[in-house]
Amino acid sequence: MRSMWKGAISFGLVSIPIKLYTATEDHAIHFRQLHKECKSPIKYEKICPVCNRPVSDEEIVRGYEYEPGKFVIIDDEDLERIPMPTVKTIDIVDFTDIGQIDPIYYDKTYFIVPEDIGTKPYVLLRDSMKETKRVAIAKVVIRSKQNLACIRVYEEKYMVMETMHFPDEIKNTNQLPPLREVSLQENEIKMAKQLIDTLTSDFKPEKYDDSYRKTLIEMIESKIQDKDIEIPQKAPEADNVLDLVSALKASIESVKNEEKAKKGRKRKGA
Repeated sequence: MRSMWKGAISFGLVSIPIKLYTATEDHAIHFRQLHKECKSPIKYEKICPVCNRPVSDEEIVRGYEYEPGKFVIIDDEDLERIPMPTVKTIDIVDFTDIGQIDPIYYDKTYFIVPEDIGTKPYVLLRDSMKETKRVAIAKVVIRSKQNLACIRVYEEKYMVMETMHFPDEIKNTNQLPPLREVSLQENEIKMAKQLIDTLTSDFKPEKYDDSYRKTLIEMIESKIQDKDIEIPQKAPEADNVLDLVSALKASIESVKNEEKAKKGRKRKGA
């Protein structure tokens, strides 16, 4: 695995040389756009509308549109002159309880691995956060953008960094359409809580899979081999008028029946 960023964690006066590695990967199925007539892949070219010709990457500069149709050119030297101490440093500014962070702030996850000489202070920070049950809030610049970040212990051994959105990047809920006023019956709340209790279990990520992606791959393979494939039936559409209590009761029974079926399959397998 190749590192994508190299720098140091600044922890008070302690500097921990580290490397960042991307922690997640995209398994989505990606399609190419083809010309319907001849099935050739469509090309996307960078064309200047004034010069009416394709332009190479060497001819392209970075511009900020400060007024409609008016741009100021920003080059690499301009960016390098910005006095930013976090360009090659993950600067820890606070420690907090992870329960106080709303997941809406999280963006992308990176593994943090120490350079050899940074192993001892890395372990010191990791174990100290583990014992105090705290996470670190930091600032870091990645790809010319400063990010808020959360550093936390992962699987007891390593630390990870989650880049985060700044508060002004989170849209205000005032922009959403208002909810109409409704009244809930005591029996509805009781049944909903019972359904939640019935569905509650330990989080085991390995039991979840991307069933849509699996079916999509099967469909693609069948197209390649020119075979038929069984597509699962669509779920029945919900009625416009919904009896909440009846729906909740049916949901609880469905979960219980599914659990019984699972236990039966396990006994047969044994």
